[in-house]
Amino acid sequence: MPNPSRLRAAVLTATALVLSGLLAGCGGGSQEDDEDLTGQKLGWKDCPAPSEAEGGGAAPSPLPDGDEWQCATMRAPLDWDDPEGDTIGLALIRAEASGAADRRIGSLVFNFGGPGGSGVTTLPAFGQDYAKLRTRYDLVSFDPRGVGRSDPVECLDDKQLDTYFQQDATPDDQAERTDLVDSTEKFNAACEKNSKKILPHVRTTDAARDMDLMRQVLGDDKLHYFGISYGTELGGVYAHLFPRQVGRAVFDAVVDPTQTAEQSSLGQAKGFQLALDNFAEDCVSKTEDCPVGDTAEDVKTRIARLLKDLDRKPIPGVFPRELTETAATGGIAQALYSKDFWEYLTEGLEQAYDGDGRVLMVLSDALNGRNEDGEYSNITAANVAINCADDKPRYDPAYVEGKLPEFRDASPLFGDYLAWSMLSCTDWPVAGAADHPDVSAPGAPPILVIGNTGDPATPYEGAGRMVDALGKGVGVELTYKGQGHGAYDSKNRCVQDAVHGYLLDGRVPAAGTVCS
Repeated sequence: MPNPSRLRAAVLTATALVLSGLLAGCGGGSQEDDEDLTGQKLGWKDCPAPSEAEGGGAAPSPLPDGDEWQCATMRAPLDWDDPEGDTIGLALIRAEASGAADRRIGSLVFNFGGPGGSGVTTLPAFGQDYAKLRTRYDLVSFDPRGVGRSDPVECLDDKQLDTYFQQDATPDDQAERTDLVDSTEKFNAACEKNSKKILPHVRTTDAARDMDLMRQVLGDDKLHYFGISYGTELGGVYAHLFPRQVGRAVFDAVVDPTQTAEQSSLGQAKGFQLALDNFAEDCVSKTEDCPVGDTAEDVKTRIARLLKDLDRKPIPGVFPRELTETAATGGIAQALYSKDFWEYLTEGLEQAYDGDGRVLMVLSDALNGRNEDGEYSNITAANVAINCADDKPRYDPAYVEGKLPEFRDASPLFGDYLAWSMLSCTDWPVAGAADHPDVSAPGAPPILVIGNTGDPATPYEGAGRMVDALGKGVGVELTYKGQGHGAYDSKNRCVQDAVHGYLLDGRVPAAGTVCS
């Protein structure tokens, strides 16, 4: 099911682009037996327009100084247990360092989250935000295996996805529960039919091994890394597997590595409820009247009533589709990823109360990877594939029903939505690897771990647990008292100074530093 708890993606740029419109190569092959993949040369060239699986759109614009983004394909083993077997191509993008050559540290590799987000499209969209880091690093990102141009997982086609995302993801009776289970089974069967070869090889441990190969191919002795959201889990797994190869690393919007999929979903129900509470308080605290409620409780009551009304009778959305309860819930959740989008949430709610569901549906489309042309990126397919390959637990409908009271207590608005989303891996064709990732990294250098007290998607408590799990002397926690998913891109000066001081000059901030 479409749900924000498992889509820890950097999809804010897609949201902004679609809202502004509304409101204003890689191949496989076999490796030669005597060829060492660490010695391959990357053929950097101007970047093509993003593929449909990456989200479509235009080729990245030049950087502010006129330099062009460059793209290349790196070959990696399809199966890391058989490194001399078939290979896959991983799509990479870079902006070469802008400062003096003798000041260059190396490459700074980004993963923006998901799992399932395309780094090849996200890095250029946020590129200007990292201009200071570019003075001493080549900025590099990539489409992880199964994502975008990197042998993408394919499940349903665009028309089928429209139907899939219109279904009722919060069933109220046995017939609706049966429909939900059937739809999930059909989605998973389509993934197996269309992507059987890649599905066993998209675990986070596989992506971490890809990053170590990438480090060597880029010519770096150490992996300097900036992981956001799911990217923090990937970074933690890398540190566990290759502690001596970790360079300067920052984890922002931190995934709790100690939780099962169920605990993660429950924690995020609480996180999104907190973000909704903060949105409601912010709306009514402004000098002008809040257009979607007189008090914070009134705002939330009216939203709950809207969702119940949509469950009974959807309203027009983006033609020819209707705004359903599920789409509206996803749209609300998507807007809570960033305080910058609270104004769109207010506008979307106000219009929905008047029978116009377009803005909330555009927000929902951004969560699900749908562009204005009706084409979907493969973020949902990749997200399900990676999560199900990683997560060992499997939940059936009876188990979910038993957990509904706990989820509803955590969030009256998002509880059912997130509880039922646990069915996504029930009939997955590949067994999950573990209850939760191992990120213990004895011997690794300091890793800066940043938690945001108002983060809905990766709740703040996860940062402290990541620090503990990394081990003594590795994780260094910094707290940002803010709103939205992540801290660095909030433009908070204290946070950015700490990140720049560490990545650029090697200055580790004091553990327990608080920014507000």
